[in-house]
Amino acid sequence: MPTSDAHATITAAGFTLAGSFPENDPAAGLEETLRLFEYAEELGLQVAGIRQRHLERGVSSALTFLAAATQRTRTLRLETAVVPLGYETPFRLAEDFATVDALSGGRVNAGVSSSAPHGDLLGPLGRTDGDTALDPYVLIARFLEALEGRPLADEDIYTPYGPQTPRVQPHIPSLRERVWLGGGSLRSVRWAAERGLKLLLGNVTSSENEAPFEIAQRVHIDEYHERFSGPGSPAVGVERVILPLDSATAAQREHYTAYAAARDERTAGTFLGHVFQRDLFGTSEQIIERLRDDPAIDGLTELRIALPYAFALDDYRQILSDIRYAVLPQVGWSPAGTPARDAVLEATAVA
Repeated sequence: MPTSDAHATITAAGFTLAGSFPENDPAAGLEETLRLFEYAEELGLQVAGIRQRHLERGVSSALTFLAAATQRTRTLRLETAVVPLGYETPFRLAEDFATVDALSGGRVNAGVSSSAPHGDLLGPLGRTDGDTALDPYVLIARFLEALEGRPLADEDIYTPYGPQTPRVQPHIPSLRERVWLGGGSLRSVRWAAERGLKLLLGNVTSSENEAPFEIAQRVHIDEYHERFSGPGSPAVGVERVILPLDSATAAQREHYTAYAAARDERTAGTFLGHVFQRDLFGTSEQIIERLRDDPAIDGLTELRIALPYAFALDDYRQILSDIRYAVLPQVGWSPAGTPARDAVLEATAVA
């Protein structure tokens, strides 16, 4: 069973963000987010995720966005972080994931959750199955069954392409093993483990006995590993808001300081049995110390840098660059890609 280690390494690192755009020019904001995905690949990060936001000026269709990202990247894992199942039809969602995964060459992390945000507004526009009491985990189970591709009938169906097995197309058997459940409750952690799913943990978590965030999340990680059963192998990714100041301009320092201060009161409290991770804000040395003391960083856990909402592209690039060059190498992380390309990137950063 994994245990906390002050000198443990980060095996893989990436980021997640919601994307943002001006009301009158959504294409410009979406293009900037695609450029950030390209930049992450240049830096050697292993994964980039997009949140799915409803009723906001952020990406409202994560898979549509990732379909475009498949054509702008080559090696980066592309992640939905996450698609709320509350408004989705499981079979259709499985078809979309399979199509985007085929376009990517097998690089998609299928992140989903049991949630249904803005339910009071979107409920009347959602599914028409009439069962408002349906357990959301039933939807996830149906989604997994669709990805598994078990035939829906004993006989082939006839199509313009000839006889075919009735199941999700394209059928990609490995995609079932790349499903990540976004969790934060003990139920979600256990549900993911017992069905062989990978686990995405944010910077808010439920806390039994009012334990602080770090202890509560470590309990969840240990519970996940103890209960995990196949298919596939266990994996945990944790989000951390990280704002390094090393190469920030004076304007960026002022902006980040105000942002962190505005969040400090909320992240310090407890809300309805949930606790929050305090932002990692400061110099690279201060951030490294926080990561080394983080019990979730156990040599197995992957890191997701949670980028703040509605920052400028230059801000995101500075944050990712500082983390990649000044922070991650000091916690045992190694970039993706060839040594030759990495040497070029290092030289460019120094210059």
